[in-house]
This record gives sequence, structure tokens and C-alpha cells, in this order.
Amino acid sequence: MDPTGIPGLDDVLRGGLPRGQLYLLEGSAGAGKTTLGLQFLLEGVRRGERALWCTLSETEAQLVATAKSHGWDLGGVKIVNLTEASDAPGMADAGYSFFSPADIELNDIAKAILELIEKERPRRVVFDPFSDVRLLARDPLRYRRQVLQLREHLARLDATVLLIQEQGLEPPSDPSAEGVVHGIIGLYQHAPEYGRPRRRMRIQKLRGLNYREGFHDVALRTGGLAVFPRLIAAEHALPPEHGVLSSGLTSLDNMLGGGLDRGTSLIIIGPSGAGKSTLATQFACAVAARGERSAYYLFDETERAFRSRAESLQMPLQEAGKGAGAVDVRQIDPAEFSPGEFAHDVRSAVEDHDARLVVIDSINGFLTGMPDERHLPMHLHELLSYLALRNVVTILTLNQHGLVTAEPHSSVEVSYLADSALLIRYFEAAGAVRRAASLLKRRFGAHEVLIRELKIAPPGIHLGEPLREFRGVLTGQPDYTGPHAELSAMET
Repeated sequence: MDPTGIPGLDDVLRGGLPRGQLYLLEGSAGAGKTTLGLQFLLEGVRRGERALWCTLSETEAQLVATAKSHGWDLGGVKIVNLTEASDAPGMADAGYSFFSPADIELNDIAKAILELIEKERPRRVVFDPFSDVRLLARDPLRYRRQVLQLREHLARLDATVLLIQEQGLEPPSDPSAEGVVHGIIGLYQHAPEYGRPRRRMRIQKLRGLNYREGFHDVALRTGGLAVFPRLIAAEHALPPEHGVLSSGLTSLDNMLGGGLDRGTSLIIIGPSGAGKSTLATQFACAVAARGERSAYYLFDETERAFRSRAESLQMPLQEAGKGAGAVDVRQIDPAEFSPGEFAHDVRSAVEDHDARLVVIDSINGFLTGMPDERHLPMHLHELLSYLALRNVVTILTLNQHGLVTAEPHSSVEVSYLADSALLIRYFEAAGAVRRAASLLKRRFGAHEVLIRELKIAPPGIHLGEPLREFRGVLTGQPDYTGPHAELSAMET
């Protein structure tokens, strides 16, 4: 196997590209084909292999400038412009008048390619763009014949070759070379109305290899192409770990039936400002106080605002980072991330930094970064399954539309994915706006079914006694049923 120099792509390929074969790398302009090709050759140079870059259009200065923008040195890569190598003064002679100029040029290019390979005897080769050869061939049959000839010649040298081919967003209509090559790698990009382009990659074909199928998110950064393999939860399972994660508040733990079981998830639902983030922060601080780590992902507010609120409520986020435990707060820009990139970051927090709690605040912000809302439940299901199999507790927050509504609703229904659901509602009583909290479901074990008043004030949060004297609290318009209820009704 020949590693590509891109860890995520090697993961997708289960180690790299089978050695000594011909591969087609397809993609539209700007998708990252040249960058991938350079990383492939530089990995070969790092391993002491001879690397050859053949171009039909781009000059060596342009290629060096591209590499320099990534901080790369192409000193170990042989760069050859085949159009310069094939220039011959006799091409305009009358002796060639019987043939088409396109035939002469293609024959010269093909001869130059074979002579160059025989002279350099490289282990890794990139042709960019090889689609120019297809244009010169005109006839698909002639193009296929040239690819076959190249494949047979390179097979004797045991060289691994990438043929870079320009295409649109859809697969090309001319499949003349696709049946000849050993594998096909497709790079795709989509420009949303706002934010950076969304790039993806898919292995369309790879003979004899059990690669990871489907689309994988890609990011083109300074330093090269980064591939984020599609998350498959079942591949990361650990033995079950028993025990519960406490919130650090007895009243909240009692509502949850003792706390959150390891490997389960809790979704906190409520309108803006109701206290969803504060409840999640309470869990993160409690985890840190026990010497464990948590990863807190912010989609809706800045890290500065988040830390300022925690400080005003005397919730020790700063102190937590100084001890054995830590709350790793990460601000995510929905316009700049992809779901695969986010899943990769969560995996890194769990596997590299041993995070035992992951907070996603909020799902609405996560939805903003999704290219297609229909796939949100699928992404979340796989991510929650992964975290469950790693025995990590997950807390999600979901913002409902409006501040006070009789029938709360959200733009997306994902509450069924979580193991537990806690609802926070505003309600009006005695001329004041108050908050109520209640646990609506818990898949594992019994839980409290009472509705309690939720108060947020330093030093944090407090759950009061059950609201037994009210009816319809969760609608936002409760009826008072306590002592002197009839008198209150007459006064109204």
C-alpha cells in the first residue's frame, strides 16, 4: 500500500492506495485535485521514493508557488512540462500534411510520456491535467488506447499513478478511461449562499479493497487537504461502563432519577433565555470538579459571552481548567464547518483528550451548518450512537421558537434521538415571569414526574418545590388552584 500523505484519506482507503496501479482523480476546478496530488508525491519523497509531476499546462513556477502557499518544498519532486518536451521543429513540415495536427500532437505527447517515465523510473507519478490528453484524442477509443498503453508501461516499473481529470459537479459522460483504471477518486464542491465552499470526497471505484463507502467531508486549508471520514459508530465500541454522572445538585439529580447514566444523552428543550445553557454548564462544572474532562461546543454565542455568564453566576469554569478536570469550551462558526469536520473534532475530544461529557449548544446552530436539513437526524443519530458506545454522556440543547407560546414547537424534531428529555417553560404568576422544569422522559429507569420551579441566580441554579398549586404550567398560561383560588377568580 502507498499512503497518500493525508491521514483521513488513508483511513477511508484502509491504509492507502494499492501499489503499482493507475488511478483517476476527478473534480471540478478548485476542488483540491492539485493539492491532493502534491501531498501524494511529497509523501513519497518523505519515504525516499522518486516522484514525478507531469503537466501539460501549468508551469513549474506556478506549481512551486502553489506548494509554497502551503509551506511545502518541492525540491524532491521532478517537474516536467510535457508540452515543452514535445516541441519539435519538424512538426510543421510538409511530410506531416497527410495527418491531422491533433494526431501529431497526441502522438508526440504519448511518446514524451513513455520516454520520460523510462528515463526517470519514478515510484509515484501525477499527470495534471490528464484530461488534456482526452481532449487531444477526440475519439474515446483512441483515448482509452493511450491509457491502456500507459498502464502497461507503468506496470513494469511498479509505479503508482494519479491521472487528474477536470469535470463538472456530475460524473463525466465519457467513461472511456474509467474501466481501465484501478480506482476512481471524486472530489466535489458546492458553494452555499453564505459561508465557505462545502467540499466532499467519494471513492467511486477501487478494485480489491474494502474501502469506506459514501461521501466524506473535506477541508482545503493552508497546509493541505484534510479528509474527515464518515463516522461509523459501530467501529468505535468499548465495553459498557456502569455508573451515573451527577449534576452536582441533589434536586436536579433526583429529578433525573439519580443522574445521567454513562453512555446516555439528555436533550434540554426550551425557549431562548430559559436556562438551557446554564443547566448544561452545571453538568460540565460538576464533571470538572470530579477531575474529569468535558467538551462544550458553542454554536449560538461567543465563548466570551459564555464565560462571562458563568462567572456572573459563580459557576467555576476558570477554576475547573486549572485542576485535573477541565471544561474545554469550543466556539463553532456554523458557516465555516461541515458535519464531518465536527464529528472528527468530537472524536478527537473523546479519544485524544478523554472527554467524558460532550455538550452541543445548540442543535439549532448545528442545523445552520448542515447542507441539507433532511440529513440532520442521521448525522445526530450516528454521533450519539458513537458517544454512547464510548460511554460518554451527551447533553443537547434545543431552542424553541418564540419566548412564550401556548404550543411550543421547533423547526426540527430530534428529541426522540435522546435518552432523556427535560423541558423548560416560562409561565406567568403573580405578575412575574417564572420558569418551570420537568423531565418528560427517561429511557433507562424511573424518574421524577413533578414540575418544579427553576430559578437562576448566583451561585447557579436552584430547583424549588413542585408547583402543586398550578395547572397548565407547561402551556405557559397556568391556572392557580391553590388556597383562595375562587377569590382570585372573582377579582379577575
